[in-house]
Amino acid sequence: MNRPGKIVQIGMLAGMLLGLSSCGQADALTVQRVTSGGMLYTVAVVNLAQDRLELHWKNPATGQPYQTLDAVQKRLVGQGQKMLFATNSGIYAPGPRPLGLHVQGGNTLVRLNNARSGGNFALLPNGVFWVKGTRAGVTETQAYRRQNLVPTYATQSGPLLVSGGKLHPEFNRSGTSFKTRSGVGVCSDGRVRFVVSAGPVNFYSFAIFFRDALKCPDALYLDGSISAYATPDANTQLAEFGGIWTVSR
Repeated sequence: MNRPGKIVQIGMLAGMLLGLSSCGQADALTVQRVTSGGMLYTVAVVNLAQDRLELHWKNPATGQPYQTLDAVQKRLVGQGQKMLFATNSGIYAPGPRPLGLHVQGGNTLVRLNNARSGGNFALLPNGVFWVKGTRAGVTETQAYRRQNLVPTYATQSGPLLVSGGKLHPEFNRSGTSFKTRSGVGVCSDGRVRFVVSAGPVNFYSFAIFFRDALKCPDALYLDGSISAYATPDANTQLAEFGGIWTVSR
C-alpha cells in the first residue's frame, strides 16, 4: 500500500524543497511530494556525491529486459544493495528497447537516435541526460555528439523541457495535451531531480515546474502516461519499462 507522502505547497514555502540541503540528512536522497499550480508531483532529489545513481535495461544473468521496478530491486538486493528510489528512463520501443541512446556502466547498448519526426521523442530539440562520477548534465542531442562525452550512464529522450533556462519553443500555456509525465533535471544546486506528476499536466506547466519551482535550468522529458516510481514504501508501476533509473545504497 502507498503511504501518504509529505506535501509541500509551492508559494510562500517555495524555498523549502530547495533548502533541503541545509537540514537533517539532506546530503542523501530525499523524496518529497510537492504541489505547484494545482498539481501534485513526486520529486526525488539526488546528490551524486552521496547517492548511487544507476541505469538498468537488461538483466546480465538472463540477457532479458528487467521491465519492472520489482525485478531491478531483486537484482540489487542480491548484490547487497537497498533500492531507495526507482523510476522509468526515456521513451522506449517494443521489446522493450530504449528508443534512443542508452549507456550503462560505460557501455553504449543503444546508439544516439537522430530521428527528426515521430512523436514526442523527435520534438526537437531533444536531449540526453548523462551521469559521469559526481557530475550530471542534460545536453541537447547534437551538442552531446559534438562534445564527445563519455558518461557512465546516459539516456536519450525528448523533448527537452528546459535548456539554459529557456522552455522548449513549442510549449505554450494553452497546450491541450495533458498526460501524466516524468522528467529529470540538473538544478542550480548541482543536484539531480527526478519528477513524476500525480496526474495529467501539459508540457508547459511541467517545464515551468522544473525551471521556476525546482530551479533547474536544464531538464529532459522522460515519458508520459506509463511513468511511475518506487520507494521502499510505494510502487506505482502499471506498465512495463525499457530503461530504469535507480538510487541505491
